Amino acid sequence: MAGWRLNEFFEDEGYMVIPSNIPEFIVYLRAENNCVNIFHVIHCRQNLQISKDQYLHIKNKIREVFTEKGLHNIHILTILIGSDMEKARQLGINDSMCWILDPHENRLVVNENQVSDFYGMRGRLEDFLEHWQDTGEGENVSGEGAGQRRYRIPVVTVSLVALNVFVYVLCTWTGDLLYNKGAISLWSFLGEGEYYLALTSMFLHWDVNHLFNNMIVLYCLGEVVENHIGPVWYGFLYFVTGICGNLSFIVYEAYTGYAATGVWSAQGSAVFSAGASGAVFGVIGALLVLVIAHKGQIKQISLGRLVLMIVFSLYSGFAAGNVNNAAHIGGFLGGAAAALVYWLSHKGRNREAARSAA
Repeated sequence: MAGWRLNEFFEDEGYMVIPSNIPEFIVYLRAENNCVNIFHVIHCRQNLQISKDQYLHIKNKIREVFTEKGLHNIHILTILIGSDMEKARQLGINDSMCWILDPHENRLVVNENQVSDFYGMRGRLEDFLEHWQDTGEGENVSGEGAGQRRYRIPVVTVSLVALNVFVYVLCTWTGDLLYNKGAISLWSFLGEGEYYLALTSMFLHWDVNHLFNNMIVLYCLGEVVENHIGPVWYGFLYFVTGICGNLSFIVYEAYTGYAATGVWSAQGSAVFSAGASGAVFGVIGALLVLVIAHKGQIKQISLGRLVLMIVFSLYSGFAAGNVNNAAHIGGFLGGAAAALVYWLSHKGRNREAARSAA
């Protein structure tokens, strides 16, 4: 089916695919608050018989269809897939709400008279195209050629997993040295002022099972989050949520000490904490927000499955002994908050782009 790879991209972005009885035409729609954003994709094959007037007529008919359904704040951008690049240029030359996709080079062609962005989607689409390789047919984006998608390596996620594994290997060589220097406790953090422990303890794990459980979740879910928010935001989220988890642990230890003795003291219990669990739960919290923002589905991760996993993970932590549940909850809430900030900030930029495009 023509356009199946673009289907994958637009579905990940929360757009609904509206197929046409004409295989060269596909409409992607996403309703957001009081407006409707539409991508109208036309595959400009050499045998496609369509004039400029017909092109504009079809675009107007799409608007009329949705207007008749009671939707009035409608924004439509056409993407012309240029198997016949000359035909695509001729059709879109006077249309400011049009981009051309060159499948031979996997890139967008946006002329000076055409809108530079559309709800923040240009950068996302260009990033998507960057990770497709052309096999020489020039049709890989539209699904007609034999192109294959390159595996997109989540650089930050892989680096974090490798760093955690490397530190654990060092721990096996140095005995208790790194644990004594890097694990966090209430007294070492507050009593001795070793605030760096909120960071170093994130990369220490007590045993292989502890390491493996954290890293497998980090890789599987971190890849999804990193590819959606980008490596910079993802790296920021990981470290911030890991620190949030450790600070939650400190607050919890101080509070339980006060509840037991009636005195606020930095000594508290002799409990030490280490592990990436706070940051891992931060990734889970961020993913929950992103799944909700994407209408309950990102790739194969649905809202129902994710909620079930979260409930099971939290239950397992409370049911087991020697688990830092305070760090889990703190990291989770920190990740959800960070993802919400990301989503709202980008949503605001998308609205501004839409106003400039209208």
